[in-house]
Amino acid sequence: MQQPVDATQPAPPNPSEPAPEATPEPGPVALVAGESLVDVVRRPDGTVEERAGGSAANVAVALVRLGRPTWFATALADDRLGGILAAHLGRDGVRLAADPEVIDHTSSAVATIGADGAASYEFDLEWRLGAVHVPDADPGWLHVCSIGAVLAPGANDVLDLVRRERLRALVSYDVNARPAITGTGAEVVTQVEAVVAEADVVKASDEDLAALWPDLDEAAAVARLRALGPALVVVTRGAEGATCHHPGGEVTVPAVRDLGVVDTIGAGDTLAAAFISALWDLGVVGAQHRDRLAGLGEGDLRHALAYAARAAAVTVSRPGADPPYLAEVEGPADS
Repeated sequence: MQQPVDATQPAPPNPSEPAPEATPEPGPVALVAGESLVDVVRRPDGTVEERAGGSAANVAVALVRLGRPTWFATALADDRLGGILAAHLGRDGVRLAADPEVIDHTSSAVATIGADGAASYEFDLEWRLGAVHVPDADPGWLHVCSIGAVLAPGANDVLDLVRRERLRALVSYDVNARPAITGTGAEVVTQVEAVVAEADVVKASDEDLAALWPDLDEAAAVARLRALGPALVVVTRGAEGATCHHPGGEVTVPAVRDLGVVDTIGAGDTLAAAFISALWDLGVVGAQHRDRLAGLGEGDLRHALAYAARAAAVTVSRPGADPPYLAEVEGPADS
């Protein structure tokens, strides 16, 4: 399996050559754990294309593009689709934190794009996680999400990783439910809530809340999540914006609509990554800043959430999971 390499390489990696050793980072890094897959995108005009994706992979790429050194624990096979993913991750400088060759074939998702730009999915997915190791660096943020946090057998490894790494890293968890793969029954909800209980920041869409806790309205579902322990719960509502619930109340920002909509693939993943990056800019990185995270004021949280919404809007404005680079969003973040 060809390994991801540093983004400064002049060309996409050559699968026939081994990747160079990663250069140790002087400060904290991000660690992302979860699924990688290839999106087979079917558009309304009948065209079909293959794009690297997967919720966790999208977050890892988005973090690197926003300037955060990032290690990624995932699973790929040594096959054609695995080569697409390895080249994609390597081109942006994502580094592998685990041997990915623990599955028989690389996972895929068929995404059918409707006339309104929204995507529906069919998955062919296997999920396992090898031993995770980040050489010569301390994770300041650990992000887990979606299928990787709930699909056995890898989900148990993810939960173990969260419990271990939260001693030195802040933990973010994007619920990003995929009922077609995992279902929404009691076992799934129990697994979701076990991860929530270890997380500092939890993100969920209004659709996630309705699918997993159908007997609760949004306010009650948020209260249930917050009672499990996270400092922040972010709820996204697509074109209606997003709300961050925090110990002092809540802040809401509108969706950014001036860039147009091509499709929504990767929008939530980008928002999650950009929110982490914005908190990082505020000095909130590493377990030693857990109390600082909980004490952030409305101004800082509004700034971070607006930055995340702007980043997501860039992704929505172009095909597939194609997160923005720092230069594409740094202006709004400074305003």
